[in-house]
Amino acid sequence: MENNELKDLKEAVLGVAKRLDEKKANDIKILDISNVSVMADYFLITSGNNKNHIQMLSDEADAFLSKAGLKLKQIEGYESAGWILLDFGDIIIHLFDKENRLFYDLERIWKDGVSVEI
Repeated sequence: MENNELKDLKEAVLGVAKRLDEKKANDIKILDISNVSVMADYFLITSGNNKNHIQMLSDEADAFLSKAGLKLKQIEGYESAGWILLDFGDIIIHLFDKENRLFYDLERIWKDGVSVEI
């Protein structure tokens, strides 16, 4: 991947983080996992207050990244909204309710990733 692509991805993940923050997402974390995994370059992990809020955050993230030219490859968990996973290829977004975020603790599992300042 070229430096311009990496820069564009970082700008995209920071942009979607800002958008989700505007929509009152809780405790937004971005991890650069490009040196840890081949599955993606970035994880964005955040949580919402309830099912409707989490689904709205999912819709906002999809709209923002689609407008930035990234295609949604897969979405999981939208209906139950305890944990919604949005796979944009090089960016994977995890939207949790409070209980599931504590239970799965992705920040601990992916602690070898580099935290990105928002």
